[in-house]
Order: sequence, then structure tokens, then C-alpha cells
Amino acid sequence: MPDEAAHPLPHPLLVFDGDCGFCRHHVLRWRRILGDRVEFIASQDLHAKYPGQRDVQRDYASTVWLLEPGGRDSRGAAAVFRALSLAGRGGLLWCYRYVPGFAAVTELGYRFVAGHRVGLSRLTRLFVGPEPPTYAWSSWLFLRLLALVFAIAFGSAWGQLPGLVGSHGLLPIGELLERAHNVLGDSAWTKLPTLLWFGHSDGALHALCAAGVALSIVCLLGVAQRVCLIGLWVLYLSLTVAGNVFLSFQWDVLLLETGFLAIFLAPGSIRPRGPVQPSGAALLLLRWLLFRLMFLSGLVKLTSGDPSWGNLTALSYHYWTQPLPLATSHHMSHMGSGFHAVSALVMFAIELGLPFFALGPRRLKLVAATGISSLMVAIALTGNYGFFNLLTVVLCVPLIDDATLRRVMPRSLRELQPSKPPVPSRWRARVWAGFVAVMLFLSTARFVSGATDGDAIPEPVESVLDAIAPFRSINNYGLFRVMTKERPEIEIDASMDGKTWKPYRFRWKPGDVHTAPREAGFYMPRLDWQMWFAALRGQPPYWFAELLERLLAAQPEVLALLAESPFGDTPPRYVRARLWKYRFSSPEAKDSEGIWWTRELVGTFFPPVMLEDGELVPMRR
Repeated sequence: MPDEAAHPLPHPLLVFDGDCGFCRHHVLRWRRILGDRVEFIASQDLHAKYPGQRDVQRDYASTVWLLEPGGRDSRGAAAVFRALSLAGRGGLLWCYRYVPGFAAVTELGYRFVAGHRVGLSRLTRLFVGPEPPTYAWSSWLFLRLLALVFAIAFGSAWGQLPGLVGSHGLLPIGELLERAHNVLGDSAWTKLPTLLWFGHSDGALHALCAAGVALSIVCLLGVAQRVCLIGLWVLYLSLTVAGNVFLSFQWDVLLLETGFLAIFLAPGSIRPRGPVQPSGAALLLLRWLLFRLMFLSGLVKLTSGDPSWGNLTALSYHYWTQPLPLATSHHMSHMGSGFHAVSALVMFAIELGLPFFALGPRRLKLVAATGISSLMVAIALTGNYGFFNLLTVVLCVPLIDDATLRRVMPRSLRELQPSKPPVPSRWRARVWAGFVAVMLFLSTARFVSGATDGDAIPEPVESVLDAIAPFRSINNYGLFRVMTKERPEIEIDASMDGKTWKPYRFRWKPGDVHTAPREAGFYMPRLDWQMWFAALRGQPPYWFAELLERLLAAQPEVLALLAESPFGDTPPRYVRARLWKYRFSSPEAKDSEGIWWTRELVGTFFPPVMLEDGELVPMRR
């Protein structure tokens, strides 16, 4: 039995080598985690403060020891994990005790670190700095910026949803839900998880968007952020399901996954007085998400088989073939092949190299945040990608430590001291550890699936991923896998007599060759983007006939998605669609004649049609 008299300790002691700079550095970090639950004391001071505790059988110079009231002594990795369990973080201790091989591997790793403390101390000072970093303020800022992105996303969709999926839109959500229920029965809600099962009127769409904007504002103000983020995730999931193909872009699922992980980063209190020290595991999941997003974006380009990425010529096409260029894209497209090749090299370095820095020590994290954010700014300055670039920059915020942020913070905020979250109960700590392990496993499996086209994933794991796929919160990423080398564009024309045709004008999609590409900011023009995809396919998508039908009826909700209807609110008699090939004009033509594009007619995309008894029929004069 333990000898209580030999250990007259009021509380646990974590004893370390006070002459070791590496040890002193990490003790600062452990103090922030463990607080006053454990007393940290240098072995050189142990005998003076606690007489009789210096035991010649303990080698304090080569390993840490945890001495507890009652006589239990632990050393090495076991001491670290047991100390963590005293702060409600017992997941690693459980693994140490019960997972085969875990104890041996962690003790081996501990001995390696202990045996190379001098070199590791130098590396720590180089890559981390004099003190361990904290991320309370970065989490505080991240949650508010994420709320802003949610507000932009809901606000951008609000005015478009009636024309896209409303009762008079292109793909009415009511019809989708009815077909799903007829085919799947009561299980349809798990395949299409949306609140619109309870009502799918246009008013319901407006209510979801209004609620999303309202919750975003409350979250931005720092009130009940965890509750707000749960609501925002549910609401935006409901909209992405309702939005069908129009809300199925990578940034839509990226926002859902980010919002889902942010739930576990947000403080649980209603209105904390200041920033709260975040969960290290929640930060890890968010950084892992950024890693997957960026690394897969680079990897898919190299594995796609597209030679333009391998020979660094892809950016010679990108600026004029991307979905919605800007006026700056015209200038960038004429910068020359050398500039484009160097730009591609820099892009690959950022997408394939800096994601590893995001998982590294403090100063490498700052390099990753700077490089990735710079790439996002460059993309935003040369193309319309809605809130994608902003959201990716927001994902870089958890890489920035508090000491760095304080340099640019107002003095009134700097004076606020971060608080520590309450210690979870043992069962909550175990549930949390299990959840994090599952999320890491499934997201890693999804990552491997994206990197290998699913070839390396066991069938049972693939089945689990398929089962949770409708909730769109563990996803694959990778933009511009294959670079488009041409720019087909669809022009929709209307006529009253079948002889004189006038085009419909889109707000952001190229049309008139004299019109400069427009800046949409964070607004995401859903129909304009889908018209780009439809043109690339070379044949009408399933929703295109519905678009022509609504134009023939001059449906106000659909006309609101366009910049101009050739006959105003008057329904035309005929419509047609033709396919053109566009390319940026020369700089001389733009400067002297105001011509931004050159174009060449390819042929018919959809033949002339008219509306008869509510159905599209071939044009008859």
C-alpha cells in the first residue's frame, strides 16, 4: 500500500529539471493547461520546499515526475498524461492504459525528446519563440469573422433563392422534396436534411435566410456563440439542400464544415467577458481542414493528367477562361508566359508546401497564414469567387498566436485577460476525446479518398462516409483539377417575330464584347456560375429548359436574376440559345476601341422554342 507519510503533499507535484531551457519553456505551456490543479516545481527546489522528497531513486535530470498525495509516482509520458487527466483531459491516459502499443510508442518518443533536449531547445527558440503561444484572441477573432462570412452567405442567397428554387423558380424545392419522399419514403429526410420538410414556400426560404443573417449578427456580437453556430450550421445545411445544384459549390460545403468544427471551438457561456482559451483539439481540427483544402487543391492539379499544370502553362489560360473574370484579369492574361510560369510555381509552393507549416510550430504557422492569405487575396483581385477567398483567409486566423495579434489590437482589447474554460467532467472529456478521434479518422479517410480517387479506402469506411455525406461536413476539396483551354459562352436571345433577336444580359457573365467584366465582391451569382458550367459541357443541363420556360413567361423571380430582359416585363414569343467562343481582346483593342472580348459563333445550343399550354415546343411562325 502507498506510504502516506512518505508523501506529505497537499496537491500533486510535477517535478522537472530547472536547469533545462526546453523544460522551462514547456512548463509555461503546461501551467496554462493545468492551472492550479498541479504545482510545478524544479527538482533543484524540491528539497527546500518539501523536505524528504528528494529520492535518490528518481532521476529528475532525465525525466519529469508526477508525485501525488497518497504515494503514487509517475514518470515520463505516463506523468504527462496523468497530469492532463487531472484537468479533465483523460483521453491520452486512457489510450496509454488500454490501447496496445500506445504506451511503448509514447515512452519511446519521450525518451528521444529527453535525450535531445539541447538541440530541441534551440529549435524551440527559433520556431516558437521565448514563450509557448496561446490562441485565445485568434479564436475570438476567428469566430466573429466566421459569423461575418455566414452573414454574407445568407445575404447573398436571400435574393436569388426565389428565382432558383422558389415555387416559381428553376428547380422548385417543393417538387424535389415530393419526388424524394415518393422514392425514399420516410428515410428521405436523412438523404435531404433540411428544415424545409416542415414547409417549403417562398416565405419559408426568406425566413431561413433572415434567421441566418440574424444569428450571424448575434454571433458576431459574441453572444451565445455555440448556440448560434449550431443554428447557422442547421440553417445553411437546409439552404444547400434546397439550393440543389445552385448551392453545391466547394465553398458552400467548406462553410458548412468550418461552421460545424467552430461549434466545438466556441465558448459555452452566453456572454463571456473576454476571449476564452480554446480547445487545442478544436484548433487542430480546423488547421487540419485548412491543410486538406490547400494540399488537395495542389495535389489534384498534379494528378489530373492535365499537362498544362505540369509544364506550368495553365495560368496562361486561367485568367480568361475562369468562370467570372474581372477587369484586372484582362491585364493579367497578357503578362507573358514567363510571368505565368513563375506564378504557377509560387502557387504550387503555397498549396503543397505551406499546408505542412500550418501544422507546425508557431513561426511556421505565421508563414503559412501569410502565404495562404496572400494567395487568396491575389485570386480575389483577379476573379469573382464569392466568399470563398474570405472564408479561406478566416481559416488562416487560428494559425496566428495571441502575441502577434496583440501588436495590431486596440489597447482597450489588449487589457482584457483571456479566461480558462471550465474543467469538463470525466465522462465529457472521454466523449470529447472520442469525438475528436472519430473526426480525425473520418476526415483523414476522406482526404485519402480525394488524393487516391477512393482506391485506398476500405469498403466499410467508404460506407460510413457515404452515410454522413448528406450532412456535408466532412468533404473533399480541390479547385481547377483540369484547366479549361477555351471559353464557350451561352447567349440567350428573345424575339417577338422570329426574325429580330435581342439578347438577355447577365450581370456578371460575359456578353457584350464592349462591356468590361464586373466585380461582384463577396456576392455569389449562382446562375451566372452555372451558365459557365453548362457552356463547358456543350449541352443543355437538366434545368436549362426550365430557364427558357420561365423567360418565355417573363417570371419576375427569374428575371430578377438577370441584368436586363430585352422586352422588359413583357413575355417574348420565342427564345433560343447560341454558343459562342470568347477570348480576351488585345490590350490595344481594349484601350483604343473599348473592346474587352473577341467572339466567334459556334452554333446552336438550344433551338428556337415557344411556350404552348405551359410546355416548350419548337418555334412556329
